[in-house]
Amino acid sequence: MLAELRKILPDAPVIYAADNAGRPYGSKTEAQVSARVAGLLGRMTERFHPRLVCVACNTASTIALGIVRGTLEVPIVGTVPAIKPAAAMTTTGVIGLLGTEATIRQTYVDRLENEFAAGKTLLRHAAPGLVEAAEATLRGESTSGVAVEAAIAGLRSQAGGELIDTVVLACTHFPLLKAPLAQAFGPGVNLVHGAEGIARRIASLTDGQKIQRSEPDLAIFTSDKAEYAGYAAALAGYGLDRIEML
Repeated sequence: MLAELRKILPDAPVIYAADNAGRPYGSKTEAQVSARVAGLLGRMTERFHPRLVCVACNTASTIALGIVRGTLEVPIVGTVPAIKPAAAMTTTGVIGLLGTEATIRQTYVDRLENEFAAGKTLLRHAAPGLVEAAEATLRGESTSGVAVEAAIAGLRSQAGGELIDTVVLACTHFPLLKAPLAQAFGPGVNLVHGAEGIARRIASLTDGQKIQRSEPDLAIFTSDKAEYAGYAAALAGYGLDRIEML
């Protein structure tokens, strides 16, 4: 998502928050996620006074977006499963959705399906293994491909799964695995996520504002330095040259 934002707003100052102390969100209850997200963003906005907050997590957005918007006095952009563009793209009418355990059970996703994919089939599968595989990829570690194969099997094994021609990557980790997922699904399957649309929304909400970076962009972690040191090289590749702990 940050890569897409850089294309549109290359000079926008960014503070990236990685709640690695609270990971994984996908196996937590709705109450736990809501409390965690609201607390973290409350501390972040109080400390840094951002002009806009992007909740760059499908699980956090589908659960806590309403609460966050009701408590923070700053524009909030959420990240929700890209069911609308997937429904417009499919030709077979069968769409797969890969997300966390928490995301795929949300009524928010039900509403998106009813509004944008009525008359189509949406097959959901929780793929927590992809989160860990994506994290390993971000750290520059090799992965076995087992998580990718398990995720695809989880969709294909459902009734009608052989007809899937479009898959929603409903976790912001999963685009990091887009290449191995595309290879494993094979030709004829489109992988969809909302990064481009989110970047355009941020650009729209900040249109006309002075955009200028005065210091290197910052990555914030919530766990100890021994863990986040492994991400330094990848973060630098996204222009995040400073790392601190919240």
